[in-house]
Amino acid sequence: MNQTLLLNATYEPLKVVDWQRAITLFYRGKVEILAEHDKEVRAVTFTFRLPAVVRLLRFVKVRGRDDAVPFTRANIYARDAYACQYCGVSFAAIDLTFDHVVPASRGGRKGWENIVTACLPCNRRKDAQTPAEAGMTLLRQPKRPTKTAVLLRISLGLRTVPNSWRDFLYWTVELEQD
Repeated sequence: MNQTLLLNATYEPLKVVDWQRAITLFYRGKVEILAEHDKEVRAVTFTFRLPAVVRLLRFVKVRGRDDAVPFTRANIYARDAYACQYCGVSFAAIDLTFDHVVPASRGGRKGWENIVTACLPCNRRKDAQTPAEAGMTLLRQPKRPTKTAVLLRISLGLRTVPNSWRDFLYWTVELEQD
């Protein structure tokens, strides 16, 4: 794999580059290396580990992004104002999860119209039932947001993401929709 995640100066993911480009940016003083792969490259006089995550030292404004709101965990939570859509209580992001209104086991799809923010107790209580079956009521029907979210869109053409990237992608990487 040996690809490198390139972050903006604000730690937002910009794109994936090959490790050679990351090394060039590093030696030109444009980035700092935040994480490395286990693999080493040996030259005649030195050895270095391949960069896994690099951060630009200067902010780059990203142009040309479309207005579609990316389907991400963070954008789901933002759409629902970090409140459980069953009990209405606001939570810190770490205490939230998302829930399929129509359970996946019953053909419910992963998308804006079927995913809501839920607290862990409500998610467990609802289990693999519809809200009606569980005796629960949705505070508001889920729908696709119409405004651009504050978060950015990044698409990864990778089947697996290196562990060293997870801290930087968890909240902003697009979730696969059915």
